[in-house]
Amino acid sequence: MTNENYQKLKSFVNMIPTPSVIMSVEKLADGSCGEVRFEVINDVFKNDYYEIFIKPNENSDIAYDEIESKVEGQLYTLHLPKEMNFEDICFRAAWHKDYITTYVDTTRMYGFWTQDILNPIAIESDDPSISYCQFSYTLNKEMDSGKFATVSPDIASFVIKSCLELRNEKKFHESMEIVTRELREYTNSFAASTLSIDKDFRTFEIISADVADNSLDIRKAFSAVPYDIIESWEELVKQTNSIIIKDEHDMAVVEEKAPEWVKTLRDNGVYRLCLVPFMHQDDIIGYLYITNFDLDHLLRVKETTELVSFFLSSEVANHLFLQRLEYLSNVDMLTGVYNRNCMNVNVDELSLKLEFNPRPFNVAFCDLNGLKTINDNDGHSQGDKLLVYAAQVLKEVFSDDKIFRAGGDEFTIISFSTQAEFEKKIELLREKASDPDWLYFAIGYYYDASSGNLRLAMRYADEQMYIDKDKFYEAYPEKRR
Repeated sequence: MTNENYQKLKSFVNMIPTPSVIMSVEKLADGSCGEVRFEVINDVFKNDYYEIFIKPNENSDIAYDEIESKVEGQLYTLHLPKEMNFEDICFRAAWHKDYITTYVDTTRMYGFWTQDILNPIAIESDDPSISYCQFSYTLNKEMDSGKFATVSPDIASFVIKSCLELRNEKKFHESMEIVTRELREYTNSFAASTLSIDKDFRTFEIISADVADNSLDIRKAFSAVPYDIIESWEELVKQTNSIIIKDEHDMAVVEEKAPEWVKTLRDNGVYRLCLVPFMHQDDIIGYLYITNFDLDHLLRVKETTELVSFFLSSEVANHLFLQRLEYLSNVDMLTGVYNRNCMNVNVDELSLKLEFNPRPFNVAFCDLNGLKTINDNDGHSQGDKLLVYAAQVLKEVFSDDKIFRAGGDEFTIISFSTQAEFEKKIELLREKASDPDWLYFAIGYYYDASSGNLRLAMRYADEQMYIDKDKFYEAYPEKRR
């Protein structure tokens, strides 16, 4: 940049009341974005830079008067994390002459929401591969809904429609499927999906998915993806509010940080991607995942996905909360099988259904023999281990049936297997649970072919279980409680 142009641009940016920078943007031979530099900064930017980056850094040896010489003419990545989305909007402003305004959640990086404003600069460069744009920003400690909603009427209409769909009377998954399908169609993408993550159990779940022409089973495709790859996304989005891969250059940048993920993308024919995290209380609870979108509408894809994800985050957080409440109210926390409360509800509902529409069913009662002896002799921690192990064996044997912990050492199974299938399961359980010094079940079961009286069947199974328990204590009297 000539000294004359520098002085003109310096005077220009210093008339702007917000932090402002003239950026130089390189276009590579293949038409992609190259180096992006801070060429000229105004005094407001200089003050901000000092307050945000220099002053809090006790190890910094840069004086206030040295900031211009340390920043101007330097790559932006010497001062800020490399950000593909930022490079993209700089490139479009400098080379496509677009006027761009974005509102970005940068609270995890700087503690602020950032509004970025980029304008093309009509000044000739000595280097034909360099063009310029003006970059200004404002910072907000809290989200400014007015700035966040400054989008085109077309995008605003779509987002409002999505919000109304999420707030209707449909079930959560049904609404999510509709919004996901409409989002895929609106962005002209090949596939769109949403997923939730559980960091404690290191698992993830596909909530909704839609694919053009139904040519791919998203859930099946993700079933082969290890949690480690999903976990790697968190590091990628730490310094941005979305990951957008629009070309091979972007893919290569992401590949440096997440090579295993990029390999799965290449293997599945993904060459463009938009990944937006669902945030709740500063924590990632899931993601919106869109592949092979229409590159001609990149800005619309970015703004729409980020806005819709803001509302999807609330829906997913609420769903996970209700799911957790349901789990706590229905599942025995020690063993992981359904608890007595859940059993009572299920028995009431099933009894009514069988009364009006009888069908064959099986009931089994399985009571742990000798649990009190283990608690008394080895301690309750050992007794808890036995209960956990017993539940695990039951889940292995009765994998397709409902298992309830009816009491301290008693489990109940309700099954709609055939009588022969259920009796095979009972025999297998006897084989696995016949150690008098550890796991030994007293078992009673009953098959109802047509009466539909669930409570009567449960009474018969319970009686058989006590007969079986008496036999155990006859053989091992020392175990009697």
